[in-house]
Amino acid sequence: MINEIKKDAEVRMDKCVDAFKTHISKVRTGRAHPSLLDGIMVEYYGSATPLRQLANVVTEDSRTLAITVFDRSLGPAVEKAIMASDLGLNPASAGTVIRVPLPPLTEERRKDLIKLVRGEAEQGRVSVRNVRRDANEKIKALLKDKAIGEDEERKAQDEIQKLTDLMIKKIDTSLSEKEAELMEF
Repeated sequence: MINEIKKDAEVRMDKCVDAFKTHISKVRTGRAHPSLLDGIMVEYYGSATPLRQLANVVTEDSRTLAITVFDRSLGPAVEKAIMASDLGLNPASAGTVIRVPLPPLTEERRKDLIKLVRGEAEQGRVSVRNVRRDANEKIKALLKDKAIGEDEERKAQDEIQKLTDLMIKKIDTSLSEKEAELMEF
């Protein structure tokens, strides 16, 4: 029973760490990466469709994304969707390819992004701690029902705390890598 609780806690904590990494990967560092445009939806035959389904997005160089739209008539709609997004990008159409140059980040903007990433990290830590709390409550319920002894309860809580510390360390490592990436010029 305790092993199931620990396994469940580990899986849920891993998901928290993965969610954090996904969130910070979307923060723009000044380097071009196709995932930067993942959240963009394009109006296609009356419904909002993800850009990834309508076009091929590749990194042309470190500061430029190249978008090849499958249906040529969608070019203007894709450009409009990119301009309407809150990314601050200005696409330029060159025949069949739409190029999206990424402007360099200012020092002030870098600091704002670091604050944002630190906030995301704190949210990730809180999520991991919530999983720890849930697991500890389940273990206490087992103790209350006399399914386990106090020694087993204490040992299980220590193991869950070690797991929590490991996951928070993973979040902190990812945070410091992202901060270093953001401060590069």
